[in-house]
Amino acid sequence: MDEVKSKLNNNNKRNFNVYFLVILGLMFMAAWMFRGLTGQETDYTRGELTKDLGAGNVIEAIMQPNKETPTGIVRVFLKSGEEKTLYVTDIQEMEEELIAQGLDPQVRDIPRENWFMTSIFPILLVLVVGVFFFVMMNAQNSGGGGGSAKMMNFGKSRARLTLDNKVTLKDVAGLQEEKEELEEIINFLKEPGKFTKVGARIPKGVLLEGAPGTGKTLLAKAIAGEASVPFFSISGSDFVEMFVGVGASRVRDLFADAKKHSPCIVFIDEIDAVARRRGTGMGGGHDEREQTLNQLLVEMDGFGVNEGIIVLAATNRVDILDPAILRPGRFDRKITVSAPDVKGRREILGVHSKNKPLAEDVNLEQIAQTTAGFTGADLENLMNEAAIHAAMENRAFVKQEDIRKSFIKVGIGTEKKSRIISDKEKKITAYHEAGHAILFHVLPDVGPVYTVSIIPTGLGAAGYTMPLPERDEMFMTKGKMLQEIMVSLGGRIAEEIIFDDITTGASSDIKKATKVARRMVTRYGMSDNIGVINYDDDDDEVFIGRDLAHAKSHSELISGEIDKEVKEIIGSCYAKAKAIIAEHEEILHKCAKLLLEKEKIAREEFESLFENKGLTAEDLIKEI
Repeated sequence: MDEVKSKLNNNNKRNFNVYFLVILGLMFMAAWMFRGLTGQETDYTRGELTKDLGAGNVIEAIMQPNKETPTGIVRVFLKSGEEKTLYVTDIQEMEEELIAQGLDPQVRDIPRENWFMTSIFPILLVLVVGVFFFVMMNAQNSGGGGGSAKMMNFGKSRARLTLDNKVTLKDVAGLQEEKEELEEIINFLKEPGKFTKVGARIPKGVLLEGAPGTGKTLLAKAIAGEASVPFFSISGSDFVEMFVGVGASRVRDLFADAKKHSPCIVFIDEIDAVARRRGTGMGGGHDEREQTLNQLLVEMDGFGVNEGIIVLAATNRVDILDPAILRPGRFDRKITVSAPDVKGRREILGVHSKNKPLAEDVNLEQIAQTTAGFTGADLENLMNEAAIHAAMENRAFVKQEDIRKSFIKVGIGTEKKSRIISDKEKKITAYHEAGHAILFHVLPDVGPVYTVSIIPTGLGAAGYTMPLPERDEMFMTKGKMLQEIMVSLGGRIAEEIIFDDITTGASSDIKKATKVARRMVTRYGMSDNIGVINYDDDDDEVFIGRDLAHAKSHSELISGEIDKEVKEIIGSCYAKAKAIIAEHEEILHKCAKLLLEKEKIAREEFESLFENKGLTAEDLIKEI
């Protein structure tokens, strides 16, 4: 690292000397031009004039006196055709001498000084030189191998070079397996000879894929910090411009800079912005983005040799990347960065609560168990919202209640307690949410209930029922997906049973239920009538150019069968959910009444409604 810094400092000094010499040369050139424009050269002496006058060599003389002083200029024309200029201190005496020699000198005004050249030009010269010097120094001091010299070269790379990266793997929590996979990259950067001795080739590229907020960028920084190597970071969108050829030029410049600092890491965040599958846009092969991708493919594994350069890239849309960039030799490793499990969430919560004073009632273990599906960014946001809530209440510590309120705010949205709602709408909402809550409680794979509320939220909902997943699940079962459909329909069913009417409040629930049912049929092969065949075409929706001429993978007859099967699934779940709610109608009334009184009830209050009932729905869900 010290050697790299020394090399950069030497380059800076060398470039500074070049800039200084260029500026000095410009100043001398301007001064010479200024001198030539504002005056005349003296190439004649008084003695030479006297000698020529005595020899009769002078045929004509022109005198230009100065109005303010007795001085002046005498222009003498000789027989040989030459013209000589002489400055004299006494122009009148010179005139008498010329007349005495038989000459009749002409008298003309002396040339006036150019006010622009004497007053404005020097100021402009200083300003131009100063601006030029500032631009040169700014381009030199911006670092990154010239990546920030945008004013001087539009095609230069915009990558930012980091030499002192303080982030290490200790700062990354909850990604144990991912860190173990990346240990090989770190070891190679530290000891490349150990691998080359046995003929091993280090992966040229590592693709980090995963949902937003899982820690892909943080992992890339930690690798560079652990290996103590130069780290170039750039976003995929920084390559693409409206001008043709700029993106490809920036790719070339980026790898040229990386070669000077090898071994190093080049990190491209959101690579899907530049590496999207070719032939799917409206611009065809002349699309600027595709030219940039072609150059990136060549730099990663083409005729050129980029030894010691490891390319890290991050994306959450690996399905739309071009197949050429995913092959071995370019991105040899594909590491999936998943949402953390309960152990990882506990570690992440520890990292994000390190600088936050916590009250004694805060239980991070419980928070980790109740935040299944949260990413690292979600957990950081949860703890930050809790700290903000504590500060708003003028407390210097965070309580469990702050985290609970933040959990609702992050998951559902801010509650709109000031919104005025009629009693009728409150009653409808109370029964609607009670219908959801009963199914969450009775069905074995979708509960338990965390909070039931009839307070409107910032997402436009009149109320909400928040479940509390108590365990992490790697996959979904058919039974659980059917139960989720039943829960989504619970609100509409409760409205129908109690009011013998329905509202538009269940529109989002119906949409969710339909989406789950259609995926069961077309994607997961969970339909006996359709069979174990994938009919899902959603993967190509992002490609407008391809979709224009895209033929469906199934016939219109199959489309009709899919719609029929989805309808049957929804209808079956609706009937079973209605039977369960009808069986628990007493609980439905109790829950709605409690909601109208308190507006929000927690898990303990809701489950207490079932204590004396002793009802079960096991017989009703056996057929699911």
